[in-house]
Order: sequence, then C-alpha cells, then structure tokens
Amino acid sequence: MRKYSRVIFYFPLFFILISARSIVAAPAPNWQVKVDSRVIKAASSGETEYLVFLNQQADLDKAKQLASKQEKGEFVVNRLKSTAENSQKSILDFLTSGGVEHRSFWIANLIWVQSDYEILTAVARRSDTAKIYSDQNFALKFPETELAPELSSRLLSPGGIEWNITKINAPVVWDAGFTGSGVVIGGQDTGYEWEHPALKSKYRGWDGSAVDHNYNWHDAIHTGGGICGPDSPEPCDDYWHGTHTMGTIVGDDGAGAQIGVAPSAKWIGCRNMDQGDGKASTYIECFQWFVEPTDLNGKNGNPALAPHVINNSWYCPPQEECAWDSLQEVIDNTRAAGIVVVTSAGNDGYKGCGTVSYPPAIYESSFSIGATDQNDNIASFSSRGPSDFSNLLKPNVTAPGVGIYSSTLDGAYRIASGTSMAAPHVSGLAALLISARPELAGQVEQIETLIEQNALPLTSTENCGGVSGELIPNNTYGWGRIDAMETLFEDIFLPLSSK
Repeated sequence: MRKYSRVIFYFPLFFILISARSIVAAPAPNWQVKVDSRVIKAASSGETEYLVFLNQQADLDKAKQLASKQEKGEFVVNRLKSTAENSQKSILDFLTSGGVEHRSFWIANLIWVQSDYEILTAVARRSDTAKIYSDQNFALKFPETELAPELSSRLLSPGGIEWNITKINAPVVWDAGFTGSGVVIGGQDTGYEWEHPALKSKYRGWDGSAVDHNYNWHDAIHTGGGICGPDSPEPCDDYWHGTHTMGTIVGDDGAGAQIGVAPSAKWIGCRNMDQGDGKASTYIECFQWFVEPTDLNGKNGNPALAPHVINNSWYCPPQEECAWDSLQEVIDNTRAAGIVVVTSAGNDGYKGCGTVSYPPAIYESSFSIGATDQNDNIASFSSRGPSDFSNLLKPNVTAPGVGIYSSTLDGAYRIASGTSMAAPHVSGLAALLISARPELAGQVEQIETLIEQNALPLTSTENCGGVSGELIPNNTYGWGRIDAMETLFEDIFLPLSSK
C-alpha cells in the first residue's frame, strides 16, 4: 500500500472543527458498499486475497428446456464461458497491466485477485464490479466424533454389509439388479486415497490394469498440501475425511467390506481443502472442474465427462471469511448443468433451530442432508432448519450419520459421525436411482423429489421456524430418512403389495 506524506495547513479553529464534523458525518464511499468489510480491513494492512463478482451473469434458463444431461452441460458451459470472455476483458487487462496476481473463473462470472488497498479500491470503483468477497483460508470444523475416528473399536475388521447400508434398504435394490452401474459420482473433499481396496476398482481412472487420472482427478490446492504436497498429479488425501465419505458412496473391496450404497458406480474427485483448511476459491475451482472436467494440465475440457452427482461433505462459515451468498451463483449454475449437488446440513444442531447456517447447504439449489442414528433418531449434532440464509425448510432429508464405518487412510476402516457421513448415503442413492432409470440423468428436480417423497416420514417435538415438528416435512428431519427401496420401486418396478 502506498504511503503519502501529509502537509498540514493552519486554519482558524472553528473551520477545523467544522471540517472534522463533516468528515465524521460523511457517508462511506459508494465503492465500499460493494466490498466485504473484512477485505477492506485486510487490505489496509497489506496484500489480501478476494473474489470479484461482475455485474453480468449468464442467463441459463434455457437449460431447463433441454432434454439430456449432456445437452444441459454443453449449453451451460458454453454460455458461462462466453459470458466471462465477453465481460472480463477490460478488468483483466487492467489487472495484467498493473502486474496484479489474478485468476479468471467462468463457473460464475468472477475473478480471484490478490492485491493491496490501492488496487482494491480501483477494482471496487469499476462500474462492472458487483461485489467483492474475502477469500481467506479457514479450518473446517469437524465435530468431535469426526475429529477422532481412532476412537473406533473396529479399525481393521470389515465384515459383511454395514448396518447403515441395510438401514436404507440398499441391499434390496441390489438384489433387483440396480447397483449404480453407469453412474459417476464426483466428490470434493480433503482428497481420496484412490488405491484403497474399497475404492480402487470404483475409480473411473482405473480400468483394472492401467490408470489414467486425466478427467478423473483435480487438485485445487496449489500451495502446502500436507503429505500430498500441492498440485498432486493423482488422487491423494492429506486428512482422511474424503476417503471416508467416498467409501460410504461406492465402497466395496470385493472381499466382504460392503460399506458403500452404490458399489457399481464410478467416482472422480477434487481436493478442495489443505489438511482440512479450505476457502471459497478452492471450492469454486472444484465445482468448475466438475462441470467441465479437464486433463491434468487443466486443458481440453469435456462436459460430457461431468458427474451425475457431487457429494459435498463440508461447509464454508460466513464468520470465517466466507460470505453467505458467495457460492450461490456457483451452486445454481452447477445444478443448471444437470448435476445433483448433495451437501451436509452442518453439525451445529446442539444449538437448536436455525442452524443450517453455512454455504453450500443453505441454498435452495443444494440438496441438504441431516444425520440420524441406528434408531432413526435425529443426531444431537445434526443442524436444524430453516436455512439461516433463505428461511427455506432444511434439511431436505436425513440419512444415517452416527457411527458410520467406512474407509480411511492406509487401507484401513474406521468409524466416524457427522452430517458429513450422512450426505454420502444420498449421493449413493441418487446413483442407484439413475442406474435404474437412466432417463433421470440430468433431471435434478425429479431426482430430488423422488428421494424426498419416498423417504420414511419422521416427526419431532421440535418446532423450528414456525413449522410444527409433527408435520411432514419439518425442520428436523426434512421429509424423513431416505429409503432406497421405496425411492426406486415407487410403484414402477414392483407393485405396492410386493414392497
């Protein structure tokens, strides 16, 4: 930041007082209204990172009229890219000419910038700038049960079908021949141990004899990275959390460890956190890659290789540098591309109602998941609705999230709890549904509605957001605990008397 010398002139005292009062009473400059106050504060002390959202955003309404997932994806990518290309040139030229570090995104029309206060004010004063958000690292806060999987008494002894898989009636669906074949699940998390016995054969980049990570893996962590290092060229987990969540989606080692809901589905992955620490730009980078996967050099994108579902067992707290609406446009656009965005509802339920408080679970375009135990009781930590952002009923549904046994690092298996563990069940269920009814691929609203309306209805004594807990849906369980059998067979594959 530039420092200027100050020249002092001596005027009558009354004039100085009047001027001081005028300065105090003056409203903030118009440019400051656009900027998160935390960005202004940080830039006042030196360089800081922030996200610049431009006024012009793509109109994707036509995507709803397109029939297939591939058509939706291609339309959305083309429209988003053309919008960014046509509107970002002027500001990119300004940043480049000033030697300012920056990076352009198109998943929403935004630019990541690292600059001092002087550049910040210049960017904020531009007529094409709509909003500027902070982009600082923060530590993802897992609940105590998620932080300490080593407390499990079952560390290395997988055996049979896990209780949570049976609870949602997934094996009944398997017996009918629907195991997720032909469906791709994307996961963005702390990374993935792709050679874990329960995951390797499910990885889209492995064909049984050779591996190809192009279009199947992306690392949004460009510095640090713990045991994986930055820009890992292959799937790697520097924490354990991502490996655990993916196990619940697809895990099956073929030798007795049946831990996944959709064992024939394929997975691809993106690391969005550095040892559990994330920020808005790394999440955004992963969403952009999922909508149009690229090779390992970030080139030759192909939206036809996008996943059907993305599992997001993480959240981005506003009080830790992530603004409420900073991810909304990104999630909306991902959904428009025909991709189901499954999110964990959050782990602040012990605080009571209105604790679905953080992106991305707070948005209407997110399918937000609460956690239940073996007896279908809501977990004490499972966040209750309504959405603190939009007053929407949340969570949408619930799934098992207490004492979930799944894969972890070094080929091991451990127990963990949290809404992070509940969300993967729903991602797996979406895969089962699409494998049974391929015409549903890309039809996000229909998929979500089928899962909601065929969940096991559950009620509560809690009355959150003015909604009685005795109603279905409610702000504790949403529409209820998911049921794979009811969702897939809902009077289509089996008559009602056969259920």
